[in-house]
Amino acid sequence: MNYTEAKEHAEGRLHQIFAMPYEAFDNDVPERKLHLRVALQALMGEALREERLSLQVLHGWENGACAAEDLHHHEHRLHGKDDIADSLAYYRDALANLTPLPVDTDTLLAAPLANAIASAEQNGASIDAETRDSPARWPDFPRGLALYTFFKVYHRLTYGEDDAYRSICCKTAAGLREIHEFHLEEGEFAIVTPLADAPAGDVKLVLHVSQVEPVLALLSDLN
Repeated sequence: MNYTEAKEHAEGRLHQIFAMPYEAFDNDVPERKLHLRVALQALMGEALREERLSLQVLHGWENGACAAEDLHHHEHRLHGKDDIADSLAYYRDALANLTPLPVDTDTLLAAPLANAIASAEQNGASIDAETRDSPARWPDFPRGLALYTFFKVYHRLTYGEDDAYRSICCKTAAGLREIHEFHLEEGEFAIVTPLADAPAGDVKLVLHVSQVEPVLALLSDLN
């Protein structure tokens, strides 16, 4: 098993901006709102202006559920201020009217997990039911550590987290990515971006549907 697939608490681009990024967004830091604006600009500002930013909205897990097949999402590109406003209005109305939320056909965990297990078994591994159903055991097979890493991100975005900020480096199908995870009074979200020294690429803003309104309000200030 290659344990360089993912590394939590890895140094990322915010370490180049803040001397102590893990403390920069705490409630008792006087400049925290300025720090947040600087961080969002560094992580998403250019991608938003160049239309490389996508919004990925999570839903499906509730009441403590966390089965891979129950996690749904919808992702679409954000093309500017009007698109942000339209997305905010859509999800606000859908939640108010209990309208079924959009579900993309590709899955974030279920299909990649099934494919990783199938590949491991084709190479002679024996994956039992407990390993399949226990995310903490997914690192036992290739590509499983990355799946476990994203599982934890999605779980924290759905159910909350005490740490205000977390920086992760993870190997994905698109290459190495930084995951910057925020759990703040202003909203809970993660930003998935290429490494700071890598060529510019697609950036994803990942959040639970309950966080669409506060987080898109932050995004509107950047545009």
